[in-house]
Amino acid sequence: MPLGVSRAFRSPPGVPELPEVETVRRGLEKVLPGRRAEKVKVSGRRTVRRQDPRELVARLERRRFGPPERRGKFLSIPLDDGQVLVVHLRMSGQLAWVERPRELAAPKHTHVVVELDDLSELRFTDPRTFGEWFVTDDVRPDGLPAIFDALGPDPVAEGLSAAQLREILAKRRSPLKSVLTDQRAIAGIGSIYADEICFAAAVRPDRQSASITPEEARRLAGRTRSVLRAAVRARGSSLRDASYRDLLGEPGDYQAQHCVYDRAGEDCPRCGGTVARVRFGARTAFCCPDCQR
Repeated sequence: MPLGVSRAFRSPPGVPELPEVETVRRGLEKVLPGRRAEKVKVSGRRTVRRQDPRELVARLERRRFGPPERRGKFLSIPLDDGQVLVVHLRMSGQLAWVERPRELAAPKHTHVVVELDDLSELRFTDPRTFGEWFVTDDVRPDGLPAIFDALGPDPVAEGLSAAQLREILAKRRSPLKSVLTDQRAIAGIGSIYADEICFAAAVRPDRQSASITPEEARRLAGRTRSVLRAAVRARGSSLRDASYRDLLGEPGDYQAQHCVYDRAGEDCPRCGGTVARVRFGARTAFCCPDCQR
């Protein structure tokens, strides 16, 4: 069943990014493996836009789930017949596990409900309907969907060395932030963490990627790993719109550690300068012009 690769990587920047999706994956890992999908209800056609909703229901019902995995911003959940359920939250998608669904009505914009064999439910709510679900049998030897071949390296799941990053940057003629948020170059980074990584490495996000020196690439690779891992430990970032919550509906904590993202006009925590919002082309970024070069 051809699913097409091009649409998979048009992911708008912002949460949920890698740390938020990894937090959801860890929540799923505690409740989903071994459970069977007794009934699947789909009410949002855009959520299941890669295949007929009836096909997704037929492929999921009566199947048992294996341990969930993640690459970039994608969740990959193996089924007991060799297929894989792929979920992408995109901008406003939320996965919720509800232990006693009769006591908690599904919220508005709930587009997929999976009734599990222990009487709990997995619910997918997405007001903006950018998120999606699909089931595929086109699976790589490592158990991940074949469409993931188009993703760049995942800095947390697979690592990102300075040599890898130098090679990625050398191939592109784009601003640094554009490269960091290109899922075909590096999987999982969006607008928030690109700005935080550039700040941690003391490099401006609007610099041309070809101008990044080997030493700056080394710092960027190291800060990419450390910033993302710290955000995972803090269970991700929940912004003012509260669009991201974990599997049990709890917000993340990493927003309290943001140094520059959405802090224009505030003091830089490193040098005392003023954080600015800069524009390059159609994109924007937050940085400190005084200590990021």
